[in-house]
Amino acid sequence: MRDLLSAVAYFNRVVNSLTIRPADNIIYANREYGTILKMKYVFNFLYLLAALISAPKFIYRRLRFSRYRAGWPQRLGKLKRKNPEKKSIWLHAVSVGEANASRTLVEKLSASFPQYEIVITTTTDTGFARASQLFAGKNLVSYFPFDFSFTMRRAFKNINPAAILLMELELWPNLVSIANQQNVPVIVVNGRISDRSFPRYKLIRPLIKKVFFKTSLILAQTEQYAGRFIELGAAADKVFVTGSLKYDTAQIADKVDGSDLLASKLGIKENERLLVAGGTGDGEEEILLKVYTAIISKPAFKDLRIAIIPRKPERFDSVGQLISSFNLPAARYSLLKEKADAMPPEKNAVILGDTMGDLRKFYSLANLIFVGRSLVPMGGSDMAEAAALGKCTIFGPHTFNFNQTVDDLLKEQGAIQIKNEQELSATIEKCLSEPGYAKKIARNGQNVIRKNQGATQKTLEHISKILRP
Repeated sequence: MRDLLSAVAYFNRVVNSLTIRPADNIIYANREYGTILKMKYVFNFLYLLAALISAPKFIYRRLRFSRYRAGWPQRLGKLKRKNPEKKSIWLHAVSVGEANASRTLVEKLSASFPQYEIVITTTTDTGFARASQLFAGKNLVSYFPFDFSFTMRRAFKNINPAAILLMELELWPNLVSIANQQNVPVIVVNGRISDRSFPRYKLIRPLIKKVFFKTSLILAQTEQYAGRFIELGAAADKVFVTGSLKYDTAQIADKVDGSDLLASKLGIKENERLLVAGGTGDGEEEILLKVYTAIISKPAFKDLRIAIIPRKPERFDSVGQLISSFNLPAARYSLLKEKADAMPPEKNAVILGDTMGDLRKFYSLANLIFVGRSLVPMGGSDMAEAAALGKCTIFGPHTFNFNQTVDDLLKEQGAIQIKNEQELSATIEKCLSEPGYAKKIARNGQNVIRKNQGATQKTLEHISKILRP
């Protein structure tokens, strides 16, 4: 390890797996200088301690997967604004999902508040890559500064925020403290507190209720989430239900730009049946491959093709090896994408989507979509994106990160939830055997997404009241 601060990069993710997260322990008993000063030193010490504890895992991931190599000046608060003469709106989106959800909001903010520069920060490498794809042409995209007090103060000086927007709920002690000292409003956007995290927050409510109370505005996805924020200490008159931004960013379409080229590269014909498993997690691909090999062994389904797109890039190689262990030929899209004269893979090859930013293109070619990280207890992936494209969408029982979307889709028969490997196999066969049934599910799902759109405009109206008092 080159320096101690390098270890803190992994800390930002480690805290999410702890029963009591440092971000949950934001204790501001009062606004007196002495209390703030004490807490600053406490949290700086805790960050250093966490860095030491997480260093071995950090070093392994850095060496094994080449993670945490970029953005060190930014992580230390050294951000270079495009328009430093302006104040900014600082929007923090932790990873890919939050970056995607913020797309329409960033567009509206840019149009409504041209006097401010929009600054987007992310924590993860994949989140940074996605945010760069979405925003880098017009807005500054940066890694989120470490929450050391000196680092965060430097970041505030360079970002010069008029307001801070935190996607879903990503409160850091020193960030909130400095924002309060400088009278910068902190707004939780697309707010949610999941079934898993809510009991943990309740355990430490005496410690966190004041930070919720002092948050300027909380814009929650649902009434249930709004109630949870209030129960944890947020002022009821500062909590509003605006809906989920993910419905707005789920583009309703029958076709996606670039999907024709993808189909050509992979040799996928228009009438071929394709199952796409998107955003899959560790342990899920093996289940999918077992199901797939069993299904194609039956004459009625022998023409079925499958594409697997793992959620995390560092797992591409291991998933490729897993496919080979099933004695199935594999076609890695990364090897075909950049070659103009690349030959399409053989018809029975399992397609491995090992590139970033192409998931929607795969989805647009699918007959059936399985949304990953849901057969294993990882909370699911965004199923609104699949449903918006008018595809028959299937997911497993572990969807605690997307409860509202799941409830909305299932209520209108706009998706199918399965419990296990056996139900997944039976459901795929049913959808392939009864295309009318699959089309009905797909049509219902697309209508659900359309009906629930509008959160961006509601969110913008509330933010405008803060920025235009």
